[in-house]
Amino acid sequence: MKVAAVRDRITVMTTPDAPNSASDAPAKKAPAKDPWDLPDVSGLTVGVLGGTGDQGRGLAYRLARSGQKVIIGSRAVERAQTAARELGGAELGIEGADNAECSRRSDIVIVAVPWDGHAKTLDSLREELSGKLVVDCVNPLGFDKKGAYALTPEEGSAAEQAAALLPDSRVTAAFHHLSAVTLQDPEVEQIDTDVMVLGESRADTDLVQALAARIPGMRGVFAGRLRNAHQVESLVANLISVNRRYKAHAGLRVTDV
Repeated sequence: MKVAAVRDRITVMTTPDAPNSASDAPAKKAPAKDPWDLPDVSGLTVGVLGGTGDQGRGLAYRLARSGQKVIIGSRAVERAQTAARELGGAELGIEGADNAECSRRSDIVIVAVPWDGHAKTLDSLREELSGKLVVDCVNPLGFDKKGAYALTPEEGSAAEQAAALLPDSRVTAAFHHLSAVTLQDPEVEQIDTDVMVLGESRADTDLVQALAARIPGMRGVFAGRLRNAHQVESLVANLISVNRRYKAHAGLRVTDV
């Protein structure tokens, strides 16, 4: 009787903590997401603010050449339309518009304007860029007789300035380290380089990584949140020094990923 009583007591004490059915069992942890499982962005329209400058023209050309619909934006619609025609026009899927129309009609908007016009341009387009995925590729740089050097904006970086000016947009940073010469060269079939992508939302950075991967040879690699954008933007000053010394158009590769 004593053994039975002890057994019954153990049963009563332990039963409430044990799962009674499959629904009570601990949930299995979902498998980690494959970082290279990226969304399809082929149907999205990409706007390029500053698309008449060297970097903007190069990005517009490469993305359009890869099958992306592209709208070049400029303060002057005539300049944008001229640039679009020079890059291939309707045959390549590129058209020109003023900055406001470019922003309204695009799903993803790349900011490739000169640093000294960065804040003014974005502030004037706050409404048009509301709800949009904005990709800032501006590098705040200064130049003197010693060469290029990084500037530090009050907000910390160009991307963080963009986020402050565009509170209703989804701001990311990418495409900083690409050679405008290489981007615009029609003889270059493949650009073997990586694009460091920064942002606050994985869904947004995945989209930008996928956009970079549309260009043959290129990869988009997640590189942190926007607070890390300053050193990514600043590295361009080093690449300019590399290019001048070695007469090159250097890019970056991230190893072991």
